[in-house]
Amino acid sequence: MSGGPALELEGVSKMYRLGQVGTGTLAHDLNRMWARLRGREDPAVRVGAVNDRTAEGTDDFVWALRDIDLRVEQGDILGIIGRNGAGKSTLLKLLSRVTAPTRGQIRIRGRMASLLEVGTGFHPELTGLENIYLNGAILGMRRREIRDRLDEIIDFSGCAKYIDTPVKRYSSGMYVRLAFAVGAHLEADILVVDEVLAVGDAEFQARCLGKMQDLGQRGGRTVLFVSHNLASVRQLCPRSVLMHHGTIKRLASTGEIIDEYMRADTSETASLDFAEDGANSNELALHRIEVRPSDGSGRSLFTSDDELEICVDYELLKQLKRLRLSLSLFGESGALILTSSDFREREAGASTAVAPYQSICRLPRGFLNVGRYRVELAFEVPFERVVLGPVSLTFAVDELGDCSLGPISASRPPGLLHPPLRWQVVAR
Repeated sequence: MSGGPALELEGVSKMYRLGQVGTGTLAHDLNRMWARLRGREDPAVRVGAVNDRTAEGTDDFVWALRDIDLRVEQGDILGIIGRNGAGKSTLLKLLSRVTAPTRGQIRIRGRMASLLEVGTGFHPELTGLENIYLNGAILGMRRREIRDRLDEIIDFSGCAKYIDTPVKRYSSGMYVRLAFAVGAHLEADILVVDEVLAVGDAEFQARCLGKMQDLGQRGGRTVLFVSHNLASVRQLCPRSVLMHHGTIKRLASTGEIIDEYMRADTSETASLDFAEDGANSNELALHRIEVRPSDGSGRSLFTSDDELEICVDYELLKQLKRLRLSLSLFGESGALILTSSDFREREAGASTAVAPYQSICRLPRGFLNVGRYRVELAFEVPFERVVLGPVSLTFAVDELGDCSLGPISASRPPGLLHPPLRWQVVAR
């Protein structure tokens, strides 16, 4: 493949009908067919609603994507980020020809390999070796081309011991290892990766990121990478796209896009209230999440000198044994800072009877640096199931305080944390 962009999208839109399989009634189908025969616009595309998953819909049709214009050059490594429901996976499915756009044009130059979910394109009854040849054939490669790269694929996947075993017996991690190895080593000009690396272990994720960098920088391949792990996107992708409600909000450097994404996702009040049916299961109802100073001031602008409380109000609708509220704290790059839970306090005697409850986690004074943070909460029964969640809330620490360390420079120190560590200075 030489010259010209690898991908071009012009006015690409995708509409779905809610609550139905297919287009709905025979009358709808006939109306749409008659419009196509007369060269008219599809009547369904005039009525679709914006794809906002948080708002109650009144329309039967929704735009999963709306008027997408995008040009990706050969050798680009492009990140795609956005909230759940923003249209990221739908965009990749259109590019991978899993589904067709409602309107607009997509031009693809070269072979494309897609990793949209675990085991995409694999036949469960075939062995790992047979699936390598199957995927290569789907990509349009000859048997000899596949055979020349076979040893590299098997070695990279780490599945040599199981290569003659049907993949239905593979773990999800082994599935991903083999699927990524096939897509990365066969002669695909464009590699599309959608969050599947989250299934692999840390060592394999690092190898995959390194391989994708090598494909783009040295191999001249084009890589589209969708992930909620913002640290991986920042490391891999020089430029990124921010998607919002099925549209491309901005295309810029990855650092700018991540900053804008975090700002847009940070509420001024650092709290979330839930309607009666907004965050409920049949066992638990979540009412409110709030980040606040422990001094009772009610401020929504925090400094690093504040002791912060993460307060969760909820109600048990059924008695639950061994319930745990788990908390994960992420930095603005997407890196996980810490995890914690209220399990020990519950074990110490907290009731799990049907009643309203409030759980409070305290972050000590001087713990966080200036920056934006995301709290992710989930109610679960350990080693069994998730009762409710995960639910996220973002907040910001805007200023450095003294942190009991005396005057501090106004510049932001590096790092995610800024705790008042104990020092000792001794003249010797």
